[in-house]
Amino acid sequence: MIIRWAFGLPSGFSRGLNHLRAGTRGRWLAIALALSLLPEFLVAQVMPGTASQPAGVSTSAPAISAPALNSGASAPAGYILSANDQVAVEVFGEEDLRTNGRLNPEGNLSVPLLGSVHFAGLNLTQAASKLTELYGRDYLVNPRVNVMLLSYAKRRFSILGQINRPGSFEMPDGSPGGIDLLEAVALAGGYTRIAAPERITVRRHNAGGDQIFKVNAKRFTKGSGGGFLVQPGDTITVGESIF
Repeated sequence: MIIRWAFGLPSGFSRGLNHLRAGTRGRWLAIALALSLLPEFLVAQVMPGTASQPAGVSTSAPAISAPALNSGASAPAGYILSANDQVAVEVFGEEDLRTNGRLNPEGNLSVPLLGSVHFAGLNLTQAASKLTELYGRDYLVNPRVNVMLLSYAKRRFSILGQINRPGSFEMPDGSPGGIDLLEAVALAGGYTRIAAPERITVRRHNAGGDQIFKVNAKRFTKGSGGGFLVQPGDTITVGESIF
């Protein structure tokens, strides 16, 4: 009895010791957990406005795209520049050489470094080639030049004679290079009662002198022929019927 007491432990004492060990282990786990959370708690206190972001979500401000450059007017293929057309000139990589303006009455435009350059009578591709040559000759190595049409000059034609509203008219915006003769007649209110559509004269001013065209517009209305293109600066005269 004495020996069992000396080398063994009473059952109640053993259960108490186990509870004590379990309690101690639980307290150590609680302390370890608190210590592991302490850095995040301190960071949150130091940086109260910081919030965590889900993976893959950027916190940077959204990029703002640059505004698109003005593409200018939609010039017909092969459009020939003339006085009062507004154009823009760009030289790639040379911001200081960008310019735009209207061609003066002589068809010239003042261009950085080059001074007055004549553009009238050239299409946009020819104008760009001309500037490329001039810049490459004295100022730039392999320049890349672009010439854009920003707006047309006002294009007008005149129509006289046996027409209901004789006078000067602007070309429609969509047809700066010219319109059909029948459209020009319609803009002027149509023929008078005594008009002779088969006796129409068109006078055109050219550098080498005036050209005179005799046009029978009566056959156009019957659909048996093509048409006649009235160009800016033309003067149309509708004849009078002799009957």
